[in-house]
Amino acid sequence: MRKRIFNYLALALGLCACSPKPEVKAYRWEDDLHQRLLVDFNRTEPEVTAYIRRYIPNVNEQQLRAWEATGALECMTLDGKKRYFRNAAPNLFRIDSLCRAIKIAKDGNPPSGSELADEKNLPEIIQSVRATGRFLVAPKRMRVHYTLTVKANAVPAGEIIRCWLPYPRRDRPRQQDVKFLSSSEAPTFAPVDCPHSTLYMEKRAVRDKPTVFSETFSYTSYGEWHPLQPAEVLPYDTASASYKEYTSERERHIRFSPRLRALATSLTAGETNPLLKAKRIFRYVNDHFPWASAREYSTIADIPEYVLDNRHGDCGQVTLLFITLCRISGIPARFESGFMMHPNAWNLHDWAEIYLEGPGWVPVDQSFGIPTYARDTDEAYFFLGGIDSWRLIVNTDFSRPLVPAKQYPRSETVDFQRGEVEWRGGNLYFPLWNYQMDIDYL
Repeated sequence: MRKRIFNYLALALGLCACSPKPEVKAYRWEDDLHQRLLVDFNRTEPEVTAYIRRYIPNVNEQQLRAWEATGALECMTLDGKKRYFRNAAPNLFRIDSLCRAIKIAKDGNPPSGSELADEKNLPEIIQSVRATGRFLVAPKRMRVHYTLTVKANAVPAGEIIRCWLPYPRRDRPRQQDVKFLSSSEAPTFAPVDCPHSTLYMEKRAVRDKPTVFSETFSYTSYGEWHPLQPAEVLPYDTASASYKEYTSERERHIRFSPRLRALATSLTAGETNPLLKAKRIFRYVNDHFPWASAREYSTIADIPEYVLDNRHGDCGQVTLLFITLCRISGIPARFESGFMMHPNAWNLHDWAEIYLEGPGWVPVDQSFGIPTYARDTDEAYFFLGGIDSWRLIVNTDFSRPLVPAKQYPRSETVDFQRGEVEWRGGNLYFPLWNYQMDIDYL
């Protein structure tokens, strides 16, 4: 009788108490990569052309081929068919200067939500630093509820889904008073010094029902700014282990190719001061590589080279280019990422840190670059040595192992922000789940 009741309960929950587990197909990265590319490159030429005609009604095939040749209209051939990147058409009006001007003339160019917040926040930070002499100021406290929802029947009923969610770092002075409030399942926290800060949970899938993982936490984020002066920057100890580590190459996205070496040399020619070298690199990347929506990093072999080839990049892409050029130039640089938490404008975000002997490690947000709203030099170069108050720091490096270890390659093999999920049969790629962040500004 007890066994019969158990079986009824198992069926009611969508579990299978008596059937063998389904066989799992052998994993091959080549097959995985192909599917990821199909997800990213899912637009047809008629779809792309229809979008472009909103702004350029008489667009012709010759123009399309010209934009494709420059990388402004991103496409590739998969399974014998030309396929366009999912945001290829909107990106064209960010990347190509003439197209950008046409779109601005029609739609205008209003500031983003993050720009509106930072237009107020940057002066607040600068004034507070000058008044107090402290580099960490203008705190913002936030309570965050983060949810990752795996779609119903993404895995067979009864299978265990493993989930890693982003969790605020507890080892960065700019991020303080981190408090765990709750989670949907019993949590396991990654060690404090793990490069990717995670909260890990497991849950069994139920037939026809989504599998929901959630966490709630609060923390305080500080703005940071260093009024850097070239004369305050001292010579490096080039024999130190730290200097060698952060001026070296890294697989796969910090490679010192001949092209990148030549570019770094040309940008820093005649300059010996590390701060002024970094400033030249920062300005060059700002001026030459406009922001554009990015394909998934796991599909790109070398991100800095990709940026040079395609003449654009999102936050993480231009950050890795900046870091690589700095390292080639003898400036220690490292990756940092998480989220921008601006009111009504939260999003995934990546930035960098560089080390200057004397000032120490200072933040650099290459994609925020030189703000259009800047009123003076301090604001113009704020993001070279400063960062706004609206941040959530999750990562201090890229492409490092998760804790506990993930069996299959991550959906995001470089960064870690949205979260990761898998089961014994494989990784669950982005189309199989959704994520949401709800922020209370305290």
